[in-house]
Amino acid sequence: MAAFLGQRRVVVFALALVAFIAGLITGRDLLFTLAYLLGLLLILSFIWAWLNLNGVHLSRVTRVRRTQVGRPLEERFTVRNTTIAPKLWLEVRDFSDLPYHYSSHVVNSLGPRQSYSWRVTTICRQRGRYQLGPVRLRTSDPFGLFPMERDLTPTSNVVVFPMTFEIHQFALPVGILPGGDALRRRTHYITTNASGVRDYEPGDSFNRIHWRSTARRDRLVVKEFELDPLADIWIVPDMSVYGHVAPRRETAPPTPPPGDIPGWLKMQDFRLPESTEEYTVTIAASVAQFFLRRDRAVGMLAYGQSNEILQPDRGERQFNRILETLAVLRAQGDVPISDMLYAETHLFPRGTTVIVVTPNTREEWSVAARQLSRRGLRVVTILVNPASFYGGRSAEPLYQLLRAGGQVAYMVNNGDDMTAALSRGATQPGYFTV
Repeated sequence: MAAFLGQRRVVVFALALVAFIAGLITGRDLLFTLAYLLGLLLILSFIWAWLNLNGVHLSRVTRVRRTQVGRPLEERFTVRNTTIAPKLWLEVRDFSDLPYHYSSHVVNSLGPRQSYSWRVTTICRQRGRYQLGPVRLRTSDPFGLFPMERDLTPTSNVVVFPMTFEIHQFALPVGILPGGDALRRRTHYITTNASGVRDYEPGDSFNRIHWRSTARRDRLVVKEFELDPLADIWIVPDMSVYGHVAPRRETAPPTPPPGDIPGWLKMQDFRLPESTEEYTVTIAASVAQFFLRRDRAVGMLAYGQSNEILQPDRGERQFNRILETLAVLRAQGDVPISDMLYAETHLFPRGTTVIVVTPNTREEWSVAARQLSRRGLRVVTILVNPASFYGGRSAEPLYQLLRAGGQVAYMVNNGDDMTAALSRGATQPGYFTV
């Protein structure tokens, strides 16, 4: 298109030059007048196009920079004409890499000192960290002789967290109830287990001051606490390349118009991408949400394209750290899940619960789980059945083997109701539900 418009400009310039030369040769006023008109047309068209491009202000407002798979991301664009010259048309081309984010727009007939706004709402379909922008403005003169464009380079990032499902109860091995394995570790949290006192230090909160000791010693003294007698919980999503099934190629959804969310994009109609990787990440995020809401200390260990280790902690801040890590984690690791756990055993104190989410179908995992149990760890396995994802072996034999060996095991198939699949209680003795 730009090449065609450039050829049009060359033709007009050539006609003006030919008319001027012909006027010099023949001396006819009509040819000189035509040459002057064509030359004036080129000058005015260039000035008009330049004013169109440089008399525009574009603002872009993103409501949130953190969203979640299945939830909307909303942006509002405003184009304002800062001159008295009307703009016949402006093309706003957005180069964001967020999938299915159709924010490019054409603005027609923007009057003097007027503004035009439009809203773009996108249902996030893939987790990850994405770039919003840059934006390119394109315009031209009324005759299309001088197409011009300007790049607006400022960009921002948006993080799409993995989808999470509500879990109502979760089966764990007996032995991590209060009164079980106590963790003798200092904590900055206020718990029911006061272990002693020490001198006040800058930054200590006033509600930790022990007033009787303060009055007796004539200086500020604060209480120290230990963690509750509940073992840590480590979530280990299997992000190695072994066992994962690649998703089927999906057709892109139709382009939605700007404005409200169409009915076919409502969140209740959204389905998780058919991929063992996405199911593994979603299950890990859902389990972390379940235990953190119950004030448990949760950590995460995963070997993907990078080695990620999040030490156990409580609270919403820990949940956000886990979600941000899972948002960019890919199944590109080259270390099998059993080897990774053996290499990182020093992270798990005796009594720790390790929840492994894996599409692994090899029966060797049953042996590895029993060996970890002998070391004092409590292993829970959540199997993502690769056979239900249009490829790979079934995880059913390994699931039955784990159950026969007294291990806590879940199995999730493609299309399962995740809440129901993860909320069922164990039916074997030796389990309890949280």
